[in-house]
Amino acid sequence: MTALLRYQGALLIRSQGWLAPFAVYAVFMAIGIQPGDRTLDSLGYAAAGLVPLTAWLVRVCATVEPPAARACTAAAAGPARAHAAALLTGLGGALLTGLLAAAYTLLVCDPAGHAPVRAALTGAVAVGVCALTGAAVGAVCGPPLLPGRGLAVLGAGLGSLLAWVAPFSPARVAVSVIGAARAGAPEPALPPGLPVGALLLAGAAGAVACAAVARRG
Repeated sequence: MTALLRYQGALLIRSQGWLAPFAVYAVFMAIGIQPGDRTLDSLGYAAAGLVPLTAWLVRVCATVEPPAARACTAAAAGPARAHAAALLTGLGGALLTGLLAAAYTLLVCDPAGHAPVRAALTGAVAVGVCALTGAAVGAVCGPPLLPGRGLAVLGAGLGSLLAWVAPFSPARVAVSVIGAARAGAPEPALPPGLPVGALLLAGAAGAVACAAVARRG
């Protein structure tokens, strides 16, 4: 799997398919986060933006490989493992972006009476939860479940919106808890099972996508 991840990462970097989602996320951050804003609010904002970013990046990784190369990779490593590596590469890129965004937020924003270390830990958990939720959206809104670009983009957009508003969404819970904090109040406590729930959601979506690839292969 390590070799597959390196291969998928090299494909992503060379393809420059990451430029568009990262540019949109950078604009999203520049518009919504200004120096002096409250740290926790800004961390929640940065984490929320990772849902569509991750969904977009996961689909890029699932479609960036040329068909002939994809067939060779599937023959060598198995179609399910090859697809899983693509999904994990997209998730990894989004997690790295989210951690960098959280670090920037901690540097420029006002902690408003909250301990920086606790705020950083809370932000890191929220970043992970939102990235995992976005990965679930991207896995089910990309090939082979939604192979067409138009349907995939529409599905990813609607899925990201649902992840922001649905009561059962781990991303919504994480962002809502962070946003509910008040200046000078204790740091918000995210539900202890929230990261596990997000991981299970992403794992289930990825398993469905990989199983569909294996059946088609």
